[in-house]
Amino acid sequence: MPIYDNSTFPTFLLTGVPGLEWAHAWISIPFCCLYLTALSGNTLILFIVLTEPSLHEPMYYFLSMLSTTDIGLCISTLVTVLGILWVNAREISFNACLLQMFFIHLFTFMESSVLLAMAFDRFVAISNPLRYATILTHERIAQIGLAVITRGTVILIPLVLLLKRLAFCHSHVLHHSYCFHPDVMKLSCSDTKINSAFGLTAIISTAGVDSFFILLSYVLIIHSVLNIASPEERKKAFSTCISHISAVAIFYIPLISLSFVHRFGKHVPPFVPTLIANVYLLIPPVMNPIIYSVKTKQIQKAVFKLVCSKRTYI
Repeated sequence: MPIYDNSTFPTFLLTGVPGLEWAHAWISIPFCCLYLTALSGNTLILFIVLTEPSLHEPMYYFLSMLSTTDIGLCISTLVTVLGILWVNAREISFNACLLQMFFIHLFTFMESSVLLAMAFDRFVAISNPLRYATILTHERIAQIGLAVITRGTVILIPLVLLLKRLAFCHSHVLHHSYCFHPDVMKLSCSDTKINSAFGLTAIISTAGVDSFFILLSYVLIIHSVLNIASPEERKKAFSTCISHISAVAIFYIPLISLSFVHRFGKHVPPFVPTLIANVYLLIPPVMNPIIYSVKTKQIQKAVFKLVCSKRTYI
């Protein structure tokens, strides 16, 4: 069996929905709706936060960061996912695959970091409201945003470079409709122990660490809220966290589900991991704008104000 290295065999084949290839055109309809909803919803959130002076506060700056990462995540997968479903465009070059993989994981790590920053924001707002504005200044928020980008980039560059040293042989068919680090690594004929160890380290040092500190933030938030004497004030304090808790849940639950399916779902139909993998990357960008629009009165007022101004203009 011949072994192909990156220079002689630079092309991978992506996979649509196994066993349902005949229905790709129909499956593309809900996917198109999800992409349109995610892109339009997050763009609207970004536009409102940037143009509405009343939303120029730390909480909404972090929300705009979340919308930016969601837009990036959608764009990273849109071309290959819809390309497969519409015209069965499965081929992707090795370098293009690495580039897509880099941005998918970068925006995923960034989303995890932004959710942690938002948890810290809620902790400061509830436990120390008088110092909220002095702790989370515009300069500090910009530093947090830069740290989010830097951490993801520094972790991912070695991860990508380590893949370039590998040789690939046998099957060159990936199991998803986009390039995913474990998926690419499994196709290699080389020793991937270093890649596997570094990949695990990257997950633990990002999503693992972030989830721990998010949980810790909410333990401290609950402790602070229980020290509030007024039941009405307690309810109000908890209500400010509902949107963030929902965002954390829709990010981590699909991630955990995908991990369980990959490790323990050997007997599930082949299309199940593929659908969960796509849901994992699409549901957070779709749901986050909806959650924050429904649960945050300031966002609702800003949207209503924008709609009314457009009608007046017309």
